Amino acid sequence: PCQLKNREFTLDINVSGIKCGINGAVYFSEMDEYGGKGLGNNNAGAKYGTGYCDAQCPHDIKFISGEANVIDWVPNPDDLSNNMGIGKYGTCCAEMDIWEANSMATAYTPHPCDLGESNAQFKCEGIDCGDNDKGQRYDGVCDKDGCDINPYRMGNPNFYGRGPEFEVNTEETMTVVTQFLTADGTDEGDLSEIRRFYVQNGNIIGSPSSTILGTNDSDSITDEFCAAKKDLFGDVNDFQEKGGNANMGTSLDRGQVLALSLWDDVAVNMLWLDSAYPLDKPVTDPGVKRGDCPGGEGSTPTYLRENFPDSYVTFQNVAIGEIGSTLQVSPTTPPTTAPCD
Repeated sequence: PCQLKNREFTLDINVSGIKCGINGAVYFSEMDEYGGKGLGNNNAGAKYGTGYCDAQCPHDIKFISGEANVIDWVPNPDDLSNNMGIGKYGTCCAEMDIWEANSMATAYTPHPCDLGESNAQFKCEGIDCGDNDKGQRYDGVCDKDGCDINPYRMGNPNFYGRGPEFEVNTEETMTVVTQFLTADGTDEGDLSEIRRFYVQNGNIIGSPSSTILGTNDSDSITDEFCAAKKDLFGDVNDFQEKGGNANMGTSLDRGQVLALSLWDDVAVNMLWLDSAYPLDKPVTDPGVKRGDCPGGEGSTPTYLRENFPDSYVTFQNVAIGEIGSTLQVSPTTPPTTAPCD
C-alpha cells in the first residue's frame, strides 16, 4: 500500500474524452492490498477483483472477507445491464478520492471511517452500513458524504471546463498535484490540510479560494473549512463526527491501495458531481449546483452506453514523494518513484 501523509501525489490526466454523467476516478481505499486472498475461500485476490471496499459500504460486492455475499442477494433494479445486485452485507473502509471528474466538473474528497485502529476493513450489516434506503446514512461507520472541494460548487464556475476560457482547460492534458500536510510538518503529525494545484502548459495554477463562505473562505480542505461549508449547505457534518482530517490521516498511516475507474451512475446519474443535486432542493440554494451539466436523460447510463461507448480517460506519470518533489523539471526527468510496497 501507499503512504500519503506528509507527501504529495502527482499524475498527468486527460479528461477530454468524458463529458456529463461519466466519472474518471483516481482514489485510494483502505482495502487489503492482496484483495483478501487467503481469507476464507478466497484464492483469487485483487488481480481478479476481490477484496474491494470503500466508504459507501457497498452491498454489491459479490465476495466479502472470503465469503460469497449471497444471503438476501437481489438484482439492483436500477442496473439495466443485470450485473449489479444488493446483498445482506456491505464492505466498509476509509477512502481518499484524489480525483473524481469528467471534462465538466471535478472534486476531491476525504471519507474517514470510525473503525478503530486495528479494524481497517469492516464487513457490515444492519445499521453499521448506513444504508440510504433505510434512512441510516449518518448512522453507519463511514462518512459517506465526505468533505469535498469542487471549484464550481464553491463559487468558481469559470475555473475548470472545456475550452481556453477556463483557467484549467479540460480539452488538454493537465498535471494534478494533491498534498497531504501535517500539523507539525512531520510524517508522524496529524493530517491537518489537503491542498491541490494544477500545472498546464507550463503554468502552475493554484486551486481557487471558495467565494461563498465569507471569512471562512479557503482553497484547501481543513476541518474548519468543512464545518463552514456544511453549515452553509445545511449538511450533516459527518466528516467531523467520523474524526475529520486527523482520522483520515490515521488511515493513510496504515496504508491505502490505489484504484482507477471509469464509471457511470445507476443511482443518481452522477448529478452529485456535475449537475444540480439533490433534486429536492432549489438549484439556487448554496452547494446544490456542482457543474453545468443539465442532467436528465443525457446523463443516464443507458444513454451514455449507447451514445458514448468509446469514452476514455488517461492517467499517466504517477508519482508520490516529499512535498514539492514530484513535478518534473524537464520532459527528460523521470517522476519520483512511488514509495508503495
